[in-house]
Amino acid sequence: MSTEDSTAERPTKRRATSSPEVDVKSQISTLETQITKSRRHLNNLTALLELARSREVQSETSNQAVIGLCRVFCRLMVQGSLTRSSKALEQEVIVFQWLQERYHEYVSLLIEHDLIDEDKSRTAVTLLMQLVKQEATYLDENQTWRTGTFFKIMQALMCTDSGAMARSELMSKFVKKYDDIRFYTFSALNDITKAKDSKLLLENVISFLAAIDDIPKSQQQVQNFFISTQSKQSHSSRALQSHKKKAQAAWLTVLRNDLNKAHRKMVLGLMSLRIVPWFLKPELLLDFLTDSFNAGGSTSLMALSGLFYLIREKNLDYPEFYQKLYSLLNQDALHSKHRTRFFRLFETFLASTHLPAALVASFVKRLSRLALYSPPAGIVFVVPWIYNLLKAHPTCTFMIHRRIPDQGEKTLKKDEGAKDPFCMEEPDPLQTDAIESSLWEIEMLQSHYHPNVATIARIISAQFTKEAYNLEDFLDHSYASVSRRAPVCQSCKNNPSQMLDMELSKDMTKNPVIEYEIPKRIFTREGEGLLDERDNGIMATWRFYDLS
Repeated sequence: MSTEDSTAERPTKRRATSSPEVDVKSQISTLETQITKSRRHLNNLTALLELARSREVQSETSNQAVIGLCRVFCRLMVQGSLTRSSKALEQEVIVFQWLQERYHEYVSLLIEHDLIDEDKSRTAVTLLMQLVKQEATYLDENQTWRTGTFFKIMQALMCTDSGAMARSELMSKFVKKYDDIRFYTFSALNDITKAKDSKLLLENVISFLAAIDDIPKSQQQVQNFFISTQSKQSHSSRALQSHKKKAQAAWLTVLRNDLNKAHRKMVLGLMSLRIVPWFLKPELLLDFLTDSFNAGGSTSLMALSGLFYLIREKNLDYPEFYQKLYSLLNQDALHSKHRTRFFRLFETFLASTHLPAALVASFVKRLSRLALYSPPAGIVFVVPWIYNLLKAHPTCTFMIHRRIPDQGEKTLKKDEGAKDPFCMEEPDPLQTDAIESSLWEIEMLQSHYHPNVATIARIISAQFTKEAYNLEDFLDHSYASVSRRAPVCQSCKNNPSQMLDMELSKDMTKNPVIEYEIPKRIFTREGEGLLDERDNGIMATWRFYDLS
């Protein structure tokens, strides 16, 4: 840079911006062209910045000024005007500092205003990433990614609730497309999460990390780079191991935060497909998964997948796993919205033929008991699941039909009734005595009020000629979906999951009997207490208990 050029770079009088819109656009083009042709017109940057931030001009005109500034600063970086030389004269240093201030002013304008504006966010992301590219190529690459423009972009997007459009644009156009940007994204998110802890930040970071679903499986898949210099084999962002190390660090920082229940469930839902594949050492997830598994309720159900992966793939020794699993079978299990996922895992957990018969019998018996209190949509997969378990563990099949060889004992039980030896309150599945019990609950379900449920329950009483049922045919049903989505087949035996659809599709042969007059009372008489069984036949079918 010459002294002659630098002396002409003092700010001039601000140009008028009150001309018609077409003149403003022409003015922007002229200002940009002048800067390109000669360094004597660098002060035009101030006028362009004023137009870019001005609220008196139309959005289209403001965007033109913003885009023009991006082109100008990119050219200045290529020319070396934003790089400080050790041999620069005092006047050149002053010009360099002034250009740096204008550049940071422009970047701040894009990040603080345009990036969170839905109308401008896409343009802002594209312009900012173009600046990042030029910075990394012609300025300090390490600073650009770790503390410079890229880090500021990530920090701004993670700390606001109004940057959804910008986050989506950055993810789809850059993070998923370029391996080096993904590499530095993990690094930036790790540093941002460490420095600041807030509910909004964690939610944005988790959502952003979860969106990175294209996980490279081999070194050959890491080859698309935003910065050309990073395609060198020696660059740190080139190695797949480095990518996984950065991703692992970012996720661990998130997991070490004090996650609330909603965030914990969000992470657990991503564990198997989006988190574990990034980890070089999956065993580092043990503490988080163990704490989640011990939390109880739906959180425990969601932690099962990741925990079982560590047990199976990494030979993790989790003490009393099946005892804890057994405790999850409570009254809420068949009513939970996570029951479909839970029982898919359950089928995997009990698939081994080497499990003790007493253990399997406890799970079968407990689930049979819970089925008595379950909605029809829950029972439809419980019975086929029990069928599959009994086929895989033949030693438990005598729970279906237990013979009593002693005729005297048989007569006594027939006259006085038999006590079920199964202890529902026993927490240890090996000590419940379920193996000594029977599945009378399934026989009761054969008289269920819903005819399709009753039909499904009868498969236990029939001969076990079918090898196994595909549980996917019975899962993912609810009160609404059972009638809306279940296919109608010719026979309920072929597809017993059709449930309400079978009932709703039946032809009505005669009108149902209804009460012609709506009674005001059923169980009581006006001014008196409960009716006696002799007065009302309905009372004979009910028993009332004082729970006070």
